[in-house]
Amino acid sequence: MAVGVFDSGLGGLTVLNAVSKRLPDVPFAYFADSAHAPYGVRDADDVYNLTCKATERLWDEGCDLVILACNTASAAALRRMQESWIPKDKRVLGVFVPLIEALTERQWGDNSPPREVAVKHVALFATPATVSSRAFQRELAFRAIGVDVEAQACGGLVDAIEEGDMILAEALVRSHVDALKRKMPNPEAAILGCTHYPLMQEIFQDALGPQVAVYSQANLVADSLADYLERHPNMHGAGENSCFLTTGDPAKVSRHATQFLKRKIDFAKA
Repeated sequence: MAVGVFDSGLGGLTVLNAVSKRLPDVPFAYFADSAHAPYGVRDADDVYNLTCKATERLWDEGCDLVILACNTASAAALRRMQESWIPKDKRVLGVFVPLIEALTERQWGDNSPPREVAVKHVALFATPATVSSRAFQRELAFRAIGVDVEAQACGGLVDAIEEGDMILAEALVRSHVDALKRKMPNPEAAILGCTHYPLMQEIFQDALGPQVAVYSQANLVADSLADYLERHPNMHGAGENSCFLTTGDPAKVSRHATQFLKRKIDFAKA
C-alpha cells in the first residue's frame, strides 16, 4: 500500500513529513534525484525525461500512486505525462491542485465556469522553470477570473536550502520579496510555489508583512492525498515498506536530510 513521493532534491521532505503525519499507516517511498538537482534551471524536455525515470523507479518500489512533490516537475512535466505516458493502472499527481483549491475555495472536480474570488492580487514565488511554464496561472484561469498573479523567479534559493546555508537563504528570500514588491506593492496572498520554501515560510511572512496570507503546500497536499486515497482505495500500491532513495551520494544526502527534517534520515542509492 506504499505511495511514492518524488522531488529533485530535499524539498519534498516537507510534503513527506506532512503526509506521513496525516496518514501514519501508509508507507511512503521517497525518491530524491539529487544527482540532477535543481530542476528549476533545466528545460522542459530535460525535466520531463528525468521525472519519468524517477516515477518508473517508484513504480518498481510498488507505488502505483506517485506524488510529484516538486513544483518544477508538476509545472513542466505532469500534463505531458498524464496525456501520453502514464499507464491506466498508475496515477501521478502534482502539488498545484491543493494550492489552487485553497486559493479559489472550490474543489478540483468543480467544472463550473471560472468565477470571481475574494483574492485579487497574488504573488507567486517559484523556481525559474516553474515561472516560465506559467502552469500555475493556466490552472488558476480555469477556475477564477480577475486574479492578478505576479511571479518572482527565486534563483539560488533552492541551492542555498539544499546546502543548509540558511543565512544566504534568508538574504535571498528578502531580496526576492523586495523584487516582487517593486512589481506588485500590495499583494493580498503569496504562494510558496516550491516545496523547499516552507522551511523559509516565517522569513517570507516577515518580509511580506502580516497582512499577506502566505500559502505553502505541505499540509494542503496531505489533506488532498488523504481525500484522494479515500475516494480511490485501489491506488494503494503493492509496496509495504517506507524507504528513502537518491541518485546522489547517500551519505551526503542523508546528512543534509537529517539537518533538513531535524530527525535522522538514511538514504540508499537508487
